[in-house]
Amino acid sequence: MTPSRKYPAEAHRLCSNCLASLTYSSECCAVLLTSENFSHRIFGENYIFPQTIIATMSSLAATRKVRVFDSDTFLATIGDGRKILSVPKKEVIFSQGDAADAVFYVQKGRVRLSVVSYTGKEATVAIVSQGNFFGEGSLAGQVLRMGSAAAMTDCEILQVDKKTMMDVLHREPAFSETFVAYLLARNIRYEADLVDQLFNSSEKRLARILLLLAHFGKEGIPETVVPKISQETLAEMVGTTRSRVSFFMNRFRKLGFIHYAGGIEGALQVHSSLLNVVLHD
Repeated sequence: MTPSRKYPAEAHRLCSNCLASLTYSSECCAVLLTSENFSHRIFGENYIFPQTIIATMSSLAATRKVRVFDSDTFLATIGDGRKILSVPKKEVIFSQGDAADAVFYVQKGRVRLSVVSYTGKEATVAIVSQGNFFGEGSLAGQVLRMGSAAAMTDCEILQVDKKTMMDVLHREPAFSETFVAYLLARNIRYEADLVDQLFNSSEKRLARILLLLAHFGKEGIPETVVPKISQETLAEMVGTTRSRVSFFMNRFRKLGFIHYAGGIEGALQVHSSLLNVVLHD
């Protein structure tokens, strides 16, 4: 290592830039931090800094090393550009044609995403459950909402402003990985939905929808009891009529694949044996 030289004006200027940006640019200098001193190697030369600069840079280095971004905390708390919404059952979160200026994350409950055609026909695109995002089209240049979102149950939803979401995605790799993983999983789901719509019968499509609502095939214990969902909504998701859904639901019940739990909520219990309908050719 070359001998250290005294701290010159050009070194002060370069290191001041590092201090201002809280980063250490490889173009101007490389940082060497030891228990005894703090020195910069600038253009092949080592320099000794005053104690004030050493203390400041050491403090910044320690801060950067300790700082860890927690995605779960970010998605569970309020802060700049984000707030928690308490949405009662059946209340609309946003409507088709509204300004797309935020992304939403479901902390609790289920949300129904739907779209209405120019002729007035409505279709259910997806049902979003706890731990999932929706409304992310705003990040891809979508100016107006292409669909509507409404609470199927009482929900707790985190609303994140578009700018805040873009900033954290650029700044925090851990959160970016979480969000990209969600987008990939959703894309795979949409591809499976398309294949299902093109090649499977309405009975198989209905069975698959019920199993997905019960979280069969996902990590953890399946939620065999599905919150009350109307046959009209199921028909929209399957792409068939309500009468066909009613016919198949009665058949599934008689075969012991599903069971109506009854009560005020009218929950539906889905058994793993319903997989036979999906797997049977």
